[in-house]
Amino acid sequence: MTHILLVEDEVKLARFVELELNYEGYQVSIAYDGLTALTAARKLHLDLVILDWMLPGLSGLEICRRLRSIAEKVPIILLTVKDEVSDRIAGLDTGADDYLVKPFSVDELLGRVGDRLRRSQLVDGADVLEFKDLTLNRRTRQVYRDQRLIELTAKEFDLLEYLLAHPRQVITCDRILEEVWGYDFIGDAKIIELQMRYLRLKLEANNEKCLIQTVSGVGYTLHD
Repeated sequence: MTHILLVEDEVKLARFVELELNYEGYQVSIAYDGLTALTAARKLHLDLVILDWMLPGLSGLEICRRLRSIAEKVPIILLTVKDEVSDRIAGLDTGADDYLVKPFSVDELLGRVGDRLRRSQLVDGADVLEFKDLTLNRRTRQVYRDQRLIELTAKEFDLLEYLLAHPRQVITCDRILEEVWGYDFIGDAKIIELQMRYLRLKLEANNEKCLIQTVSGVGYTLHD
């Protein structure tokens, strides 16, 4: 299910938007301030963020900047009462993908959400995924570390593909089990640890830098 983080300090508005998104089939998490939003972005697998500009504590623009270092490719829609051209430029310059002025119609918001998700899926569906010196070709199912061809098992390939599709995001073990092994997987979650170990050994066979990082008690992240 598509997971959206809604960052909005107006409780009634947040609840209204949440209900509308739920009705459209989206899973929604709500954060009422910036620090909660950043914590959620680190822990959750997110497909899109709806972010209010005017928030207590950290501003929406500062949160947007920080989100870009946590979830580089997750689309961000900025909500604000500011409607000057300079404000829109400032919002987009900080990393937002879209901009919606309050008050807005829920139909317009839903349209923007659907559009951004479709664009994101087109990017995620690219034949070649790259991170630093690591390249994965979905069509040929070949993986290279710089010029070195790496032979992977089918499951190792699927696991690496999922990590490459979500670079610099912390992905929980439960999420990896669901997305790589499937919802109906019956077995020990330690299979992830074992597969990660094999995958790292192959990726670092020539003493290359470790790119798959373990986040203790949470999961894994592809990070430089």
